[in-house]
This record gives sequence, structure tokens and C-alpha cells, in this order.
Amino acid sequence: MMKKMIFTSSLMWSLTLFAQGKAEQALKIFEEKYPQEKIHLLFDKKSYVAGENLWFKSFIYTGYEPTSVSTSLFVELYDSNKTLLDKKMIPLLNGEGNGNFALPENMKENVYYIRAYTTWSTNFSEEFQAIRSVEVYNPSSPEKLMIDTASGWNVTLHPESGTFIDQINTKFAVRLHSKGQKPLNWKGYITELARPDVKLTSFKGFDENIGSFKLTPELGKKYQLTVEDDKGKKQTVDLPEVISAGINLQMESSPEAIKYSLVSKNMGTESQTYTILGTINDQIVYKAKLNTLSDKIYTIPTEKLVNGILQLSIFNEKDDLLLQRMCFIQPKHLQVKKAELSKISFNGASRSQNIFNITNSIDSPNYTVLVLNGDSKSTEDENSFLSTLLLTGDISTDLESPARYFRKDSDADALDAVLISEKWKRYDWKMIMAGSYPMIKNKTEPYISYKGKVTLSGKPAANTDLNLIFSMPDNGTKFYQIKTDQSGFFALHGLMFEDSIKFSYQLNDPKIPKEQVQVIFQPNYSYIPLRGALPRSYYTLQPRTPEDQTSPEVIKYTEAKNMYKVINEKATLIEEVKIIKQKKNLTKKLNDELSSLTFKNSNEVIFDFVNDINAGSYMNILDYLQGRVAGLQMQKQGFDVTATFRGAPISIFLDEMPASPSQISSLPSSDVAMIKVIRGYFVGGTGGNTNGAIAIYTKRGGVSGNIDNSSKPTNLKQITLKGYDKEIAFSNPDYSNESFKNISKDTRTVLYWNPFLEIQPKEPVKVEFYNNDETKDYRVIIIGYDSNSFLPVYYDNVLKP
Repeated sequence: MMKKMIFTSSLMWSLTLFAQGKAEQALKIFEEKYPQEKIHLLFDKKSYVAGENLWFKSFIYTGYEPTSVSTSLFVELYDSNKTLLDKKMIPLLNGEGNGNFALPENMKENVYYIRAYTTWSTNFSEEFQAIRSVEVYNPSSPEKLMIDTASGWNVTLHPESGTFIDQINTKFAVRLHSKGQKPLNWKGYITELARPDVKLTSFKGFDENIGSFKLTPELGKKYQLTVEDDKGKKQTVDLPEVISAGINLQMESSPEAIKYSLVSKNMGTESQTYTILGTINDQIVYKAKLNTLSDKIYTIPTEKLVNGILQLSIFNEKDDLLLQRMCFIQPKHLQVKKAELSKISFNGASRSQNIFNITNSIDSPNYTVLVLNGDSKSTEDENSFLSTLLLTGDISTDLESPARYFRKDSDADALDAVLISEKWKRYDWKMIMAGSYPMIKNKTEPYISYKGKVTLSGKPAANTDLNLIFSMPDNGTKFYQIKTDQSGFFALHGLMFEDSIKFSYQLNDPKIPKEQVQVIFQPNYSYIPLRGALPRSYYTLQPRTPEDQTSPEVIKYTEAKNMYKVINEKATLIEEVKIIKQKKNLTKKLNDELSSLTFKNSNEVIFDFVNDINAGSYMNILDYLQGRVAGLQMQKQGFDVTATFRGAPISIFLDEMPASPSQISSLPSSDVAMIKVIRGYFVGGTGGNTNGAIAIYTKRGGVSGNIDNSSKPTNLKQITLKGYDKEIAFSNPDYSNESFKNISKDTRTVLYWNPFLEIQPKEPVKVEFYNNDETKDYRVIIIGYDSNSFLPVYYDNVLKP
């Protein structure tokens, strides 16, 4: 993706390319050492009633690629007083994670907030952590939520590139701000203070956020903006003072190019050189020098640039930042891959089955799929995956429904006006050019990490072997040996487990009494308190009266909540699901029997040769993996096979011992019990391996690391470590099963939720769900990314039977 962003300036504009300057060097350091993460949250619904489950999916990106920096996400639930109500820690696989919050039955009706952040993101401004508001309704609550229409609004003015110069036609952005609901319809006009009855120019607001106008000022005159909403409320704002000399940077985005010019007046006759840097995220994609100022229009072709915010920064010979301006690259030609649906079988009848396939023409590891009633609202309506990735993930701003700027009917002029009114906040040129970079206080760790200290009779056990004996549910008992340092410390990195794990410990010397050995553990991660304020809310609380009627939406949510109780208490799986589940359980059981804790990773692909696969036709067992794992490549040279994952060599293990391809080539396929492809960091990696592994387990190899005497750990000291928070499974009724026939009323608005629909190569991706009693149309939302180009995959459409 980064290669696609790079644009090399040529000499076609008579601009001189130059050596790397101070600003470019500073940004290169920032890009390499301080990658910036964007966090997007998708909820299964936009609002809830007390007692429901709130399911969420997270997407974390650095630039325009799934993050490779963080492997854990912290998600917190706050009330409107900033009281922390609940918190979760979830694993990230290719930058994605999912979980849920169980909302208490007695939760008061109010606006609540979901905050998501990584350890790495806490080193930077809290503005770029994800904080999303969510309305929770409760008809039994003494107060009710009402949209705030009473709060006033105010106006701010933003001249293009920040200058307002005599006789230079200048574009202004007009921005509305409010603690409550902003007016949708509003307009404005410009007058001279000396002639208030003469309108120099008029305009209408594009939307609740922004409007724009152009004005050519005269020196010595003062101007005023008057804004009026559809209710007759007015506000006046003075325009900046007109200056006699300066430069105005003007930009325009077209499908073919970004056009810019430096329009100046009274800048003197002294020779001056201006440096122009164009940046996307933290990368310089354009650079040039100007030796003279003129009204000439320069162009930056967009064919090699990705969609996103391009910022032009103008420096003088002293490296002083003079001007900045942002614009969006090809806003009407988004480079987004759209999921294609096939074999659509929709039936509008009550409780009927619906099926569609997602055409597997995109190299994506998985999709997030959400199916709602056709008229249902989603959190994607306000801030979508695309608007986070392309706008609000980099511009911390108070915008009403920024998702609007990336729909088919979006207004490119409105988006341009938004960017005129904003500043790039990921870094400050003056700070980084002065060598002042963010202070990294919180270092990221791979998945779950613990640090520990071993003492023997109260003194540090230096350079000592410690045996950890793990007991995991349905996973038997296994051991892992570690060595302390000179101070008795050790660390466990890259652990991947849910809920908790119990283990016993002892020194490797059995002669040392266990009473003399003490091990203290401390997690290498922590929840970081929120320092800043919560975002504003569009709602206020008012006393509930006996005459108040519960809204139809809340009634449906309540009925659906009660229906889910019936499902969870009485539902039984049909025989086909039992078979599928049994098959999956057999594979899980095999993986648990064969894999030690250090070779477990949630980002793994398992091939079960005991219960599922017949590999008898493969001479070399590595041949079987070709084309079956995205990013994994096998290359043959004679009888040898070498393996790479996303271009880098990947380690090979046989029964969890390092092995060479020649060893594997002589292994009969009939002896293979399981192959596991681990993608990314794992504890069992050697030599700092972070690219993953191919782990092959033989039938004769047995269980690696098993303890023959399962009662032995009970005689040792024990301790429990906390793992990731386990998600409550999302369930839906299966009306092909008689057990669901007793459901009296089905008013679900969420018909299907799968935050991690895994894709198997060369196999159709099928989605199946059942109607409620009312749905006629279906809103289908699909989110993913292409593993090759890293272009986003996005689909949000309403489909009819």
C-alpha cells in the first residue's frame, strides 16, 4: 500500500527536486518510530434497552493497513459522569477484534460511552482513541432521553490556508458548532460593516456541519458574516482583518490531479525559495521548490496516490512553516472493493430462511457481516468504517455524521470545506523539526505478557530453571520451562488464552522444598484511565411522566430481549449443527492434545488429518498447504520445498522441534496427525521469530509436553493468571428446529451478526439467517480488506426479496 502512495515529482513544471531537508528528515523519523493507529468501532445496533447484550467489532489500522503494532485492545464502558462501569481486553488478529458488554437489567436510561484504545495509542493524544456514544433505554427508569434542541449553536470562520489578503479572491469555510442538535437548514451572507444592508455574497450550508463562500476583499474595509437558521435565529461573526501583503495557498481536487497555486501580493523583490511538501498520513508523497511566486497553477497527478487527505505545507528558506492546506484525493472515486453477493435467496415471509453467498474473488482473510431490518439504523450511519479510515481517524473533529462524506451521493465541496476548517493534529511540524517527539511511556507487548520474579528463601533465584505446569480446561496438563536472569526475573510473552489459566510451579531442582520457593507475577499490560472529557451528547434527560408512551423501537427491543431469554434457556441444536459442532470439537480436541501452550495462537489455521482430511496423495506434506493459507507460498527446488509467509521465511517445526524442509520431505503423509499454520508472533518462536510458523504434528509424536502423572501439579504451589475476556456467543433462532416453534413473537432488528466470518480458499462464503415476523427488506453490511492491496472492502445496501 505504501508503495502505491509514493509519487515522484518530475521536471514537467520546471520545479527543482532537492535533497532531503530538515522537515523531511524529521517526518521520516516520526513515520519510522511513531506509527499512528486509527480505531473504528462497529456495534450490532445503534441503541439498546437495559438487559441486552451490546456486541462490538473493532478495526485498528496504521495508515491504510491493518495494524502490526498492537495485538491487544482495551474496551471500556462509561456512564455520562465518566464512571467506569465495565472493561474488556480482547485479542487483535490482523488488526481486528470483537467482544460484547452485558448491559444490566437495572441500567438507567441515558447516554453511555464505549472507549477503545491500544497500549501504543496511549502514548499520543486521547483525541484519536475511539469514544462512541450509545443510547440505552429503560422504560422503568425515572428519566427519559430527549434530543437536545434547546442548546444554541455558534459559528467559526476559516479562510483557505489561513490568510485574507487585499485583492485576492479567498475561499472561506463556515463551521457550525453546538452542544445539542445543529440546524440542518441554514444560510449566510457577507456585508461590509459600513454598509450592513448590502449583501456582497450569499450561500447555503451544505449540511449541519459546514458551508462555504468566496470573497475578494479590499484593504481598509471590514466585513461581517451573518448566519441564520430555519427557525430565524441569527448570529454575526467578524471576518479577519484584511492584510496588505502575504501568500494564499489555493487547492482544488479533481479526478485527474490535485491543483494548487500560491497567489501572493506585495512580497517584495528579494529572491526567495519556497519548499512545498505534500504528505499523506506520515509519508511524503510530493516535494518541490519554487524560486518565484506567481499565479501559476501546478498539478499533482493522482493516478499513483491513494484516497485520503493530502496536506501541502509551504516552508521558506529558514525552514519556517508559512502555510498549510488539506484536501481530499479523488473524493468521488474511492478506491474501495465492493463485496459481490451471489445465489441470493430471500423470502419475505415470516420466519423464513434467507441465504446469500459472498463471491470469493477478493483475497481477504475474513469478513464482518451484519444483517438488519431494512429500515434499521446502524452506527455506520454516523461514523462509518470508511469515514474513520479516510477522515476522522486522522482529523479529531466535532462532525455530525461524517459518514455522509463517503456515500455515493456525497458532496465533494462539503468535504473540501471541512478540510479547510481543520488542522492536521497527528504531528506538529515545528515540534518534530525541533527534535521534540512523543514520549513513549507505555510500550506494547505481543498479546498477553506477564513479568515474574522467583525468590528462594526470600532471596532472588538467579539464573535458575523454573518449571511452569499449566492446567487448561479441556487441554490436559503441560509444562513450560523458563530461566530467570541474574536478579531472579523472567517474562512470559505472547500468551493467548481466554478467561484464566491455572498453573503450578517448581524449581528444576527437586531437592529444593517447595515451601522455600516463591513466584510473584505482574501483568505487563494495564488499563489506562481516561484523562479528558467524554464527547458531547445530543440528548438531555427529562423526568418521565405516567402519560409518556414507549417508542415502537424500544418496544421491539424489549420483546426481542425477552425472546433471546427463551432461546438461551430452551433452544437445542438441530442434528446437522450437532454434527458440525462435533467435527469442530474433535479438531479442537486434537489441537489441545498435540499443542503445548507456547504453540497456541488465536491467529492460526489448523488442518486436521485425523478427523477431516485425507492427504494420502501428497508426496511432500508441505505441498498440501499450497494455496490454502492466504499469504503462504511454497516454492519447489527439486525435491525440496521452501516456505514464505507474505514474502518472509517462515519457520518449520516437527512435533514442536525445529525442522528442515528435507526432514519434512521424507515424512509419510500417513504419519501426519495435524498441521498448524501460525501467522505472526508466538511464544514458541526461536530467535525472535515474529513471522509465524508451520507446525507439523505426527501420529507417533504424541502429545508434546504432556505430564504423565496428572495429579502431580496438585502437590505443588498454584497460581491463576487472567487472560482475554471471553465473548458471549451471538445466537439466533433456527426455525427449522421444532424447539423454536414456541416463540410467540419475533421482533429482532439484528437478523445476523458475525464479526469474524472466516474465508476458506476456493470455497463459497455462505450466510444463512431467518426472518423475524416483520422484516420485508434487508440491510446488509460487509466489511473487510484485500490482503494484497490492503484496499478496504465495504458493502452497505438494502436488499429486497
